[in-house]
Amino acid sequence: MDIKPDIQTRDDIKKFIIAFYDAVKTDETIGIIFTKVVEIHWEHHIELITDFWESILLDNPVYKNNAMGVHYNLNSKYPLQKKHFDAWLLLFNNCLDKMYSGRLADLAKKRAKGIADLLLFKMSNPSML
Repeated sequence: MDIKPDIQTRDDIKKFIIAFYDAVKTDETIGIIFTKVVEIHWEHHIELITDFWESILLDNPVYKNNAMGVHYNLNSKYPLQKKHFDAWLLLFNNCLDKMYSGRLADLAKKRAKGIADLLLFKMSNPSML
């Protein structure tokens, strides 16, 4: 049985984020968002998302942006639906499960589910914007 390590460092998070977005780019449901709808500067994006997850998982408040605002803007260009959040969460969890196991990996999955649910709710209820 292959025992996987838990997430411990920023480098662990960054490795996961790189692998995750490699999967996202080719996904039939959400890949188009990251390859055609939004122009992404990948090096910057990887660092920014690593900051986001480092803030959540390692309790190091390095993320200073407004994640909700970015998604509101995206939603106005390309309406986000449940299928998009479901695909994002499935890819996130599958990639995480391939690389890590433990308390912080479980926390990442729990937080990702909460984020996906909140974003779906807010994007589906324009009066909440």
